[in-house]
Amino acid sequence: LLKGHVTLLDSIWESSKQQEITAETVHLLRKDLNKTKEYTSQIKSQITKDFCCMKEYVERQERNTLQFIEQEQKAAQQKIEETIQQLTDIKAQTVSVEMKQRYKGSPSAINEITLDEKLNVVKSAVEDLKRKMEVLLLDNYAQQLPPVEPPDSYQPSICPLPPESAAESPEPTISSQFFQWADDVTFDPTRVHERLALTAQNRRVVVSSHLTSYEPSPKRFFISQVLCSQSFSTGCHYWEVITKDSDGWAVGVAHEMIGKRDKLGRTEHSWCVEWLGAKKQLSAWHKDQETLLHKDKPLKVGVFLELQKKTVSFYSIADREMLLHTFEISTSDPLYPAFWLYSLERNGSLTISQPNRR
Repeated sequence: LLKGHVTLLDSIWESSKQQEITAETVHLLRKDLNKTKEYTSQIKSQITKDFCCMKEYVERQERNTLQFIEQEQKAAQQKIEETIQQLTDIKAQTVSVEMKQRYKGSPSAINEITLDEKLNVVKSAVEDLKRKMEVLLLDNYAQQLPPVEPPDSYQPSICPLPPESAAESPEPTISSQFFQWADDVTFDPTRVHERLALTAQNRRVVVSSHLTSYEPSPKRFFISQVLCSQSFSTGCHYWEVITKDSDGWAVGVAHEMIGKRDKLGRTEHSWCVEWLGAKKQLSAWHKDQETLLHKDKPLKVGVFLELQKKTVSFYSIADREMLLHTFEISTSDPLYPAFWLYSLERNGSLTISQPNRR
């Protein structure tokens, strides 16, 4: 009986000790939770202050720039008005040949040239600042910044695209079925329209709201297209393109001699699949001949180029690969990955997947 009593006391003591430990653990967890809330609040406050400082700086620069432009405009206007007044005061019959020559159209022209030069310098400086901010956001900080939800529908905009989709998502993967043939392809800065900006080590092309600062190139497209730097003339090759961030695009291959005004799929030596969001229509194009595919919009497109068989196949990449269309290729010349983005007035982007990721 005594032994049973001792056992009961031990059990009660163990239970009591366990409750104390549990209570202490709960207390420590609640303390950690409060610390987490406090720390999070401090971080949010600091980030808010940082963004406020950046916004204030940009707004201050905007005010100063507009004020400078207004002052320059007023100064030019005042000089022209002074010249007009001087000419009005001079009697026509007493104006010397030298005075006529002095005022013969020159003051307003000089003022106009000087003003144009000053304003163009300011305009270029603002565009350069905007371009550098875009590069910083899209190239350097896109992976660290949180995702920005794209709008439900694309609208014309004068603002650059926020860092999104490919930059903020996990690194895209090449499908295992084609991995052995995957190529690391990148967009060519000399074969891209000047309103298409290249970011992410030339693996992402984005519709820009302004002209980019590419070096002059005789091969630059006059329409919103871009080729890759790499070309293929033998063997099998595969690459994938994220298309979900554009409402109108074409993905394909093209001969190097495609014209600067030739649209992908409309020539003898270019082949593509094309999505037009306005029509909600997927098509295959070659030699200006359209083949309706009657399939939903692919969020990622895989391109498999088999040069020995002389075919190029396009796949919709999701949980599994779904064949969209296969073309027979009628050329033995090197072919380049080629892309088209619909409308320079709408935001949109295409991103090439990297083959060293699974």
